[in-house]
Amino acid sequence: MRFRGVLMLIVALLAGVLAIVLASRWLQAQAGASQAGAVDVVVTTVDVPVGTTLTPTQLRVVKWPADTVPQGTFPNVDAVKGRVLTTSIQQGEPVLVRRLAAEGSKGGLTALLQPGRRAMTVRVNDVVGVAGFALPGTYVDVLVNTQEEPSGDGKPRMISKIVLERILVLAVAQDVEQDSGKPQVANAVTLEVTPEQAERLDLARSVGSLSLVLRNQTESAPAATQGATKDVLLGQATPRAPQPAPAPREAVRGAPAAVRPAPAPVARSCVEIVRAGARSTECF
Repeated sequence: MRFRGVLMLIVALLAGVLAIVLASRWLQAQAGASQAGAVDVVVTTVDVPVGTTLTPTQLRVVKWPADTVPQGTFPNVDAVKGRVLTTSIQQGEPVLVRRLAAEGSKGGLTALLQPGRRAMTVRVNDVVGVAGFALPGTYVDVLVNTQEEPSGDGKPRMISKIVLERILVLAVAQDVEQDSGKPQVANAVTLEVTPEQAERLDLARSVGSLSLVLRNQTESAPAATQGATKDVLLGQATPRAPQPAPAPREAVRGAPAAVRPAPAPVARSCVEIVRAGARSTECF
């Protein structure tokens, strides 16, 4: 009985060893097959913020399954080093073409500007800056409060008007990070504008006070407002008086004169008078 128990124990041990060997070979075969269908992809070794110039210490090459490789990856570190990020990248994420500024771009805010755009900073406070919710990557409208030119009564009128729409916020103070969703109250906001918009924005802040109006990220339709005045605000607006028609110009020699309509006939009263048997009618 004792010999039979020892024999069964030996058989069980041999079966276990055989199972381990077979499982190890199967895993190696699967790993080899996986490696055969993988490609080299450059990923980051640390969290890299936006505007950073990539260095080799921040990058490494890993094997990535060929059927799940994102579009726009790089196969080696040399193809990526020295490029500037336009968005932040988390550790282990692949470096993609769409996340990089154009070749030759310098690090910092200039790398975030689109071609033909400019960066312009305006002074704000906790109210003007939408309580700190005007964050990098959001869109705002720019509102100016100023005085209109004197009207017919000679009195200037206050007006608030949206002068710029859907303006991208590039930075709040010196922070360009777009992943933070927490409000950031600062005294300056940098906006991305065209050269024409930069001129209008500079004029607007010199003639009145500015306010930023946060808008929906996906909304692109223009507001097309007429501006708000004190009369409109209090419901006292009156329609403008119609302008008098311009006086007719004198006829140019050789040109046909304008035909004027004939005057309407004036109504008259007539009376029949009888004198010595003779009748006559007089009108007046």
